[in-house]
Order: sequence, then structure tokens, then C-alpha cells
Amino acid sequence: MSNVFIDKNQPRVIVIGAGIGGLTAGALLARRGYSVLILDQALVPGGCASTFKRQGFTFDVGATQVAGLEPGGIHHRIFLELEIDLPEATPCDPACAVYLPGEVTPINVWRDQQKWQEERQKQFPGSEPFWQLMATLFNASWEFQGRDPVLPPRNLWDLWQLTQAVRPSTFITAPFTLFTVGDALRLYGLGNDQRLRTFLDLQLKLYSQVNAEETALLYAATALSVSQLPQGLFHLQGSMQVLSDRLVQALERDGGKLLMRHTVEHIEVENGKAGAVVIRNQKTGEVWTEAADHVVANVTVQNLVQLLGDQAPSGYKHRVEKLPQASGAFVVYLGVDASAVPLECPPHLQFMYDANGPIGENNSLFVSVSHPGDGRAPDGKATIIASSFVDPTQWWRTQDYQRLKQKYTQEAIARLAQYFYLKPETIVYQEAATPRTFAHFTARDRGIVGGIGQRIPTFGPFGFANRTPINHLWLVGDSTHPGEGTAGVSYSALTVVRQIEAELKR
Repeated sequence: MSNVFIDKNQPRVIVIGAGIGGLTAGALLARRGYSVLILDQALVPGGCASTFKRQGFTFDVGATQVAGLEPGGIHHRIFLELEIDLPEATPCDPACAVYLPGEVTPINVWRDQQKWQEERQKQFPGSEPFWQLMATLFNASWEFQGRDPVLPPRNLWDLWQLTQAVRPSTFITAPFTLFTVGDALRLYGLGNDQRLRTFLDLQLKLYSQVNAEETALLYAATALSVSQLPQGLFHLQGSMQVLSDRLVQALERDGGKLLMRHTVEHIEVENGKAGAVVIRNQKTGEVWTEAADHVVANVTVQNLVQLLGDQAPSGYKHRVEKLPQASGAFVVYLGVDASAVPLECPPHLQFMYDANGPIGENNSLFVSVSHPGDGRAPDGKATIIASSFVDPTQWWRTQDYQRLKQKYTQEAIARLAQYFYLKPETIVYQEAATPRTFAHFTARDRGIVGGIGQRIPTFGPFGFANRTPINHLWLVGDSTHPGEGTAGVSYSALTVVRQIEAELKR
């Protein structure tokens, strides 16, 4: 195939994967004068933050809320540089209503700091010193991250960016670098507070992939505080797809190119440097090799090793193979009559259940609900999206996949019916997705979601670097700092753009 790159005199960058991280990196590089080609095997861009339509309903595939739209937030900064408008959005308040087992009154994670403080003091008496520690660590970490450190550093330039971000206020976090949330709870005599721990387990599983006992404290401080002002979580008008669409518009306006339904089968490495990729056009079957000065992989770290094949450095490959099992997701998508949704229903809810059943790893559901006029449902209708974390391996080993899928679907709807009015006459449309579904549509290894888990050995300074052991090969996405979510992967994209610019200047 010829004429893929529009200007072959510019430095050429190939981006593998059109998730938010890949689109952000590609759009920023095109804006800064590089010749950019983004390739993705899916039908539409966005990865786990894309959408699909059924019978007039618009469903967000995975991600349903966005951080970083506030002034100074990462999306705000990137859209400002790209000179495109931020999508219209509504702040989530509460960010989440959490229902613990057997309880009918939720724990509301309010956006207003004072309201959230009053809520947690009422819900978890005696825990305020713990929350104050989290607030202190968050403030220091947020200021540090806002100065664009490179974590973990892999050369002198990276190290210089890291040291430039350090201030005296940053050092308050240093003694807690090796603490988990479980350690902090014990520090304040809260180790046996099961209700608080259950709440933290539920919330942290959403953001860090692991429970309170395992989550790195410094990561948790940000994850648990970013939903309050002056930051916040947002519900996009229309769908999550608007984020991808605007990045694609910026990419193409600045001369970049996006090819969907094109699979990258292999990254070619010569003399320790990535210099080309092998591409397959899914429509025609045509296979060709495209050279590039830099390759940016917006894939999981597991997928990256697969793309390198026998060119993967043995130490890197071994580290990936030793990672704990990542989670998959089971998701039910419901199009319902508006009467199925209680009045004043928050946009996001989390339920944990007492009874055992096929609901996932921690017997819980995270639920996102559309609201009138938000563009996700016809008049008089609404969407309900309910997801649970699951072990992906059972979905690949099962002898009766459809039966297992039906069992999970029925159980999820039965649990949701405890809160929503779900009857045959109120359910207009239903569909379910499993790790096998996510693997098919996103190409993520085994359909895993949400990154590699923010444990001590894999978060921040100890995680996987954007700069891989192979020169001119870069990793963006939820396997790298600062983790999952559209804001997190956008930070990783900005870091890689800065690193590539520094390489080319040298």
C-alpha cells in the first residue's frame, strides 16, 4: 500500500490503537508537525471509551465518566493545545451512590468537599484522620502530577523532568511511598472497620483494579479525591464517543491519518530499535510493512509483548508474564422505559450484595444511568449499563459459553431489579458483553480491562515506563503511569509526545 503518510519529509510516527491514549498522542504529534498514522482493528475509534447504537439507544462500551475537564485538567489542557472545543458535560454530583450489603441508604460521594466530609463523618465515625491524610497526600500528588513528571524515569531526560516536578511540598508523600491503603487504615486504628473497608474495596476496585489491602496509598489518595471540587467527574452530553470524535477531527485537520479495520500484526525491530510495523487490511486481506521513525503502542503491556514476538526483551517479557491476573468485565446494557428508573436517580451507582451468585469477583455491580436529554435514549426511555469485574479465564475455558453468559445476564438483571423497576414491559432492549466480547472488539489480551492493578510493585515509580527497552517504541494507555481512565491515558500520551520531541531534538 502506498501514500499512507501524507508528508514523508516529516518525522513519521505510527500509533497502534485508536483508544483515547493513542488518539491523544496522535493528535498532539500531528499538531506539533509530525506525520502520523493511527491504526486500529475495530470499526470505530475510542477503544474501551467508544459506543454502540441499538434501536435508538446509545450505549457507552466501557468508560462512562470522565475526569480532567475542569480548567487546568488534562483534557482541558490538551483540547486547548489542539484548539478544539471541550465536549459539553454535566458534573456528577454525587460522583457515585454506594449501597453496601443489606443497606437501603447510599453513601453519597458528593462533589462539594464540605458535603463529602459531612457524609463520611456520618457514615464512618472516627475515620476523619484517615481521610485528612488522604486529602494531604492528594494535594501534594496532584500538584506534582500537574508539573508533568515522567514516571518511572528511564534515562537522564526522564529523570530531569521528574526532578523539575519536585517541590518541598512533594516530600510529604515520600514516607508513604511503600504504604498500601490497608497499612494506612491500621495506622489510624481502622484496620478492623469492616464497613469502611468494604466501601474502600468497592471504590478502589473501580479505579485501581485491586482492593484496599493491595492498592498503593499514593494512588488511592488521588483516585478517592479526584471526584471533589475543584476537580470532579463528568457525564458527557451525547456519549463517550464525542471525546474520540473530536480527537480524530483534530488529527485529520492537522494532516494525520486514521485507518480503522487495520490490524497491526507485528512490530519490526532491528539493532534494538523499532522501525516498522506489519499491517493487515481486514477488508481486503492485503498485508504490507510500513516504516516509521517512532512507534507508539496504545495497547496492553501483554499485547505489546505479543506484537514483538521473539523480539521482546526477555526481562521485559518475564516481568509481564509474572503480573497477577488482570480483571475482565461482564456488562449488561439495558434500554428501558423511563418508568424503570427511580426519580432523582444518580448517574452512577455501586451495589454490593450479600448473597452469593455469578456477579463477579466482589459480588458487586457498577451502574451508569442516562438522564433525559443527554442524548443516550429516545424520549421517555433511558439506558442502564451495569458492569462487574470477572476472572477472564473462565470465559475462555467454559464448555458452554452461551449458557454462562445467560446465567450472568439473568443474575445481573435480577439484582438490578431490587433498585430499578425491571419487568418484561419496561425492558425495551438488552445485550451483554463478556471478556470474549471485549477481546473481539478491542483486541485487548483475553479481554482484560482497566490496566495492571495499582499495587506497590506496579504503580508510579515502580510501574511500566512509557519508554520501553526498545528504542523508538513507546507505550501509552492504562498499563503505564498514571493508570486507567481517559484522564490517566491522556497523561501517558502527553508524556510520550514530550519524550519523542526530546529524542528528535537530540
